[in-house]
Amino acid sequence: MQPKSRSSVPSSTVAIEVSDVSKTFRKHSEPAKTLKERLLTLRSSTVEDFHALRDVDFEVLSGETFGILGHNGSGKSTLLKCVAGTIRPSQGVVRVRGRLSALLELGAGFHPDLTGRENVYLNGSILGFSRVGIDRIFDDIVAFAGLEDFIDTQVKHYSSGMYARLGFAVAVNLEPDVLLIDEVLAVGDEAFQRKCIERVRGFQADGRTICLVTHSPEQVRGLCDRAMVLDHGRLIYVGDVSEAIATYRQSLAEQGEEIPGEEVDRIELVDDSPVRFTDVWIDPPPDGRSAFEPGDRVTIGTRFDAQGVVPVRGHLWVHSHDGTLMVNVSTLDLIGTDVYASGPGGELKFVIENMPFTDGHYLVTMVLQAPAETREYDRNEQQLTFEVFTGGAVHGPVKLDLRLDTNITTPAPTAI
Repeated sequence: MQPKSRSSVPSSTVAIEVSDVSKTFRKHSEPAKTLKERLLTLRSSTVEDFHALRDVDFEVLSGETFGILGHNGSGKSTLLKCVAGTIRPSQGVVRVRGRLSALLELGAGFHPDLTGRENVYLNGSILGFSRVGIDRIFDDIVAFAGLEDFIDTQVKHYSSGMYARLGFAVAVNLEPDVLLIDEVLAVGDEAFQRKCIERVRGFQADGRTICLVTHSPEQVRGLCDRAMVLDHGRLIYVGDVSEAIATYRQSLAEQGEEIPGEEVDRIELVDDSPVRFTDVWIDPPPDGRSAFEPGDRVTIGTRFDAQGVVPVRGHLWVHSHDGTLMVNVSTLDLIGTDVYASGPGGELKFVIENMPFTDGHYLVTMVLQAPAETREYDRNEQQLTFEVFTGGAVHGPVKLDLRLDTNITTPAPTAI
């Protein structure tokens, strides 16, 4: 499945409306516990206001996938809880149109002394489903979670991964009109994350509205139509995905925080560059397919213009949807020397023969650098993407040509 278009919003109907929302919590300092402490320190309990959200205002359109980025403590989760209705804003109004399902914390709302089966019915009834309605989708929920052997076990005995699988399975199989996701796509093992992404893409194809909180710029770029950025409870940007990611990264840099998934080394970009991209592309999958398969040839190309004769080092990075760096290679690595650009029409093609990647969404970064890699002439960051679909069992992020050699003989079964 191809990624959703960023150029237009799927519908003009507003699905989520957040108007002038603020949320203030009251923090109580610990009072002196004994009379002696009170006399010696003159300490008493004090109350302070903590402003988690300040005058936040935005809309999410029906059928849109909308990302929410922000540093730790920026108010992302508080905002999503206000939208979900689990907490009330101190000021402002939140309106949601359509059936809503929220994955705020996987397993939140599960009663630890109830079994997985009982919790499925409890959560479904809270969301307005009848028992008959839950009966119809119960097997799909259990199959998606992969908990057939544990569905009648009390959830207090579940591992965190089992909590995650059951929580996601309940939320997505109840077929909401609006789905809220808070850091869920970073939880669980690789197979579970891939399953989550596939279900989210299915929701996008169905035209459902998705609001996604994440620390991963790559997930926002790969999934979202628009995005917003929160900083200390204030909305500092809403709009284009690439601009939102740039604003988010600047916000993190100002606070000295590490940028998630930022594995591509950055160097100074030349303002008056002698070499500029004119085009970047990926040759389409063979046989008219919409996705590549392991073993296909993948050609990633670029054209560029140069002012005079300029030595250039081309660099290619490919990341998976969760930010894992899959490819990091330069023209120097491949041919042992740098190339020269001269005038218009220069061209480079990176060709991956027998592409080994398995199912997923992949993001491509292309950079033109000075030979010493001290300056960047031009950068095209993760605007190119491609999909891989295996169509069979997946055992890891790459498909290897494996065989088993053994000199062990297998005895014939003994009759009983």
